[in-house]
Amino acid sequence: MPSKISRLILKKKNKSKIVCLTAYSKNIAEEVDKYTDLVLVGDSLGSVLYNFDTTRKVNLSMMIEHSKSVRKGVKKSLMIVDMPFNTYKNKSQALKNCKKVIKETKCDGIKLEGGSKIKDIIKHLVNNKIPVMGHIGITPQSQRGRFRYKGKTEKEKKNLLKDSKILEEAGVFAIVLECIEKKLSKKITETIEIPTIGIGSSKFCDGQILVLDDLLGLTNSKIKFVKKYANFKSNIRNAVKKFGSDVKRGSYPSFLSLIHISEPTRPY
Repeated sequence: MPSKISRLILKKKNKSKIVCLTAYSKNIAEEVDKYTDLVLVGDSLGSVLYNFDTTRKVNLSMMIEHSKSVRKGVKKSLMIVDMPFNTYKNKSQALKNCKKVIKETKCDGIKLEGGSKIKDIIKHLVNNKIPVMGHIGITPQSQRGRFRYKGKTEKEKKNLLKDSKILEEAGVFAIVLECIEKKLSKKITETIEIPTIGIGSSKFCDGQILVLDDLLGLTNSKIKFVKKYANFKSNIRNAVKKFGSDVKRGSYPSFLSLIHISEPTRPY
């Protein structure tokens, strides 16, 4: 396992919480990188940036281009990229696409959704030195209809615990637990030796991840587990309103702001 993954993720199991957030562009990634252990270029960009009604509409080109931008901002944290829907249907396709993503984006690893059904694909990737992060619970790429918490029935509990062990055996370095019932997420975290990263799955996971735009108040998310730490919508509105006001009354640009330009303007 690459030393960066070991240092930032594996060694924190049972020692200190792992801080993870999403990012989709260089400027945002640059700021997030200062305070996180892991930055995920998530296929959630489909809904956040493109207003897609499902992550299934996100394609490989989108993930690669956004990841290239994020890579320019991430220096310290581990950078992981979601493999989008239909890009890892079999071992050969998965290896080809994952190699392409890693080569073009310089990311540190990739994330796949699913449990036992993709264990052979994960093993194949790991055997070919592709660092893989797992993801079980709610898996948006395969989910249809209304999302609901997982692990409430005995069958689901048994299957999710089994899947977590299978993914560990297949060689993933960590597993995202999305919207898994509190007691079960705790049991999974205590049972497997690799870190768990929770999203809506209780404080007992080894780390937590949120969609950054939700955290910043840029979306209209009403998801119960999302905590808004800022209201950037209001900040943006106020800044744009002030700019508009300055332009209309002729106070921008000022004479001083023009004569002190020290670098060429960028193209628009």
